[in-house]
Amino acid sequence: MKKENWLKILLSFAKPCRGKMTASVLFAVISVAGGFLPYLGVYQIIKSFLSEEKSFDNILMWSGVCLLGYILKVLFYGISTVLSHISAYTILEGLRLKTADKLMHAPLGAVQAKSIGNLKNTIVDRIESIEPPLAHMIPELSSNLLLPVVVIITLFSVDWRMGLASMATIPAAAIPMAIGMKTFNRQYAAYMKANDHVNSVIVEYVEGIEVVKTFNQTTKSYAKFTDAVVSFQKFTLAWFQSTWKSMNLTLSILPSTFLGTLPAGVALYISGKLAIEEVAFCLILAMGIVGPLMKAVQFINECKSMEYGVKDANEILHMEELTEKKQRLKINRYGVELKHVSFSYTGNKEDMVLKDISMSLPEGSFTALVGPSGGGKSTIARLIARFWDVTGGSIEIGGEDIKDLPLSQLSDLVSFVTQDNFLFDCSIKENIGMGRPEAAEEEVLAAARAAQCEEFITRLEKGFDTPAGEAGKQLSGGEKQRIAIARMILKNTPIVILDEATAFTDPENEAKIQEAILSLTKGKTLLVIAHRLSTIQNADQIVVLSDGKIIDSGAQKELLTKCELYKNMWESHIGARKWAVKSMDKKTYGTAKQKEDC
Repeated sequence: MKKENWLKILLSFAKPCRGKMTASVLFAVISVAGGFLPYLGVYQIIKSFLSEEKSFDNILMWSGVCLLGYILKVLFYGISTVLSHISAYTILEGLRLKTADKLMHAPLGAVQAKSIGNLKNTIVDRIESIEPPLAHMIPELSSNLLLPVVVIITLFSVDWRMGLASMATIPAAAIPMAIGMKTFNRQYAAYMKANDHVNSVIVEYVEGIEVVKTFNQTTKSYAKFTDAVVSFQKFTLAWFQSTWKSMNLTLSILPSTFLGTLPAGVALYISGKLAIEEVAFCLILAMGIVGPLMKAVQFINECKSMEYGVKDANEILHMEELTEKKQRLKINRYGVELKHVSFSYTGNKEDMVLKDISMSLPEGSFTALVGPSGGGKSTIARLIARFWDVTGGSIEIGGEDIKDLPLSQLSDLVSFVTQDNFLFDCSIKENIGMGRPEAAEEEVLAAARAAQCEEFITRLEKGFDTPAGEAGKQLSGGEKQRIAIARMILKNTPIVILDEATAFTDPENEAKIQEAILSLTKGKTLLVIAHRLSTIQNADQIVVLSDGKIIDSGAQKELLTKCELYKNMWESHIGARKWAVKSMDKKTYGTAKQKEDC
């Protein structure tokens, strides 16, 4: 597949503000024209001074032309820059919203395949790097390249030899630049890869700071973090050292326009080919090339950064999306049916995680999935919520294939609660309210009460208005889980999936969570994945999975007599509970004994 040119992609990003960007370039050109007028004015003033008939009015007029040119240059450059910046930040806003929307519609697996550092780099840093070309390069580079072109054409119109002389340093500067650019693409690609890696490691370090501190892995002893930072520093320093000589040599030679124009001008004046005022005019013009050319050269490194920013943003914007129908279907029944479902994260038949799964979740029933870790339980749950599409077979709700439902309608039908519950950086009330943003405050508070949240939220100084970040330091995992359940109660969908919702909670919190779950699931189609078999022993049906296949299914009593795997799991679970009770009894006894001794 042919890769699209990054400049073409960049211009496509600018489409929403095409009018403003065009006006910005037009005003930049007018600014360049204004910047050229002082050169012409100075030439005429020098000419007046050198002529036998000096006219004060003439000198005054051309001084006015110089001032007018300067005013035009500053005024139209300012207007051009304002327009380009308005356009740039409007486009950046649109790009970030589009990338966030794309991540919502792309398969979860495709999103999770990208490292956090890479996504953070793209959405925050690299999209930001698109701002310079939109706000600066399009108007400024066009003017910085246009002015030297106009100057050189003018020099050629005065004398072709002066035109050639003004360009004498360009080939000389191009040689060290070519040497420096020889490995630039490869080095920059390696730099961006190293940048992604160090970003990912830093994000991992910050997210895992609790584990790092627990095991006394300081920044010095946490080798992965230290190595990544030191390696990145050494790489960037080595790259700089390998290029600074050639780039500095280029930037030293390129501005030296006098090396060609001064000898040529003197020679042409001596030979009578040019008047002294024409030589002076040519020398002033030659000096005028320097600033714009230096700015244009500085854009080279920025262009490479922009290229990666544009391509990475474009890559996200062109991620494959889950196919989605626009028309909402009428769903009157809320049973779930899996028909010969197979699934592979890679799409390869050799890597099938689920193999020919067929099962039914009748409307209003309680179904549990159990089995060894890695058997495919969570994958089934996520496929029903359509985090991915099945590789083979189909999943139906109320007789309709979930692929035929708009994602928004599917979201209205299915709630999903996991053991890892994320609280957003807003108040607890707003966190719960995300379940149904249009809900009234009374409904939010009622959902919190149903989820057994009120007793611990009222302990907080600001109650429901406490920021989640601040509250998170005071809440246990089980309490955060109840907030997530309150969010789902407010959402009030007919199908509820609980993925290990009580896996790591203490007995006291588990009881509260069980009460919250009862409120959440009353009268709904319920699918539960649980390691604690005591929480699902009253399920209407228990489906036993192992290695991506259904081993057996039925009620608890049936499975204890006919399924060896489930029987072993149940006996192990009961044994673990007895051990926990004994440990608790010893702890209780020890505490009581201490009090008695006192």
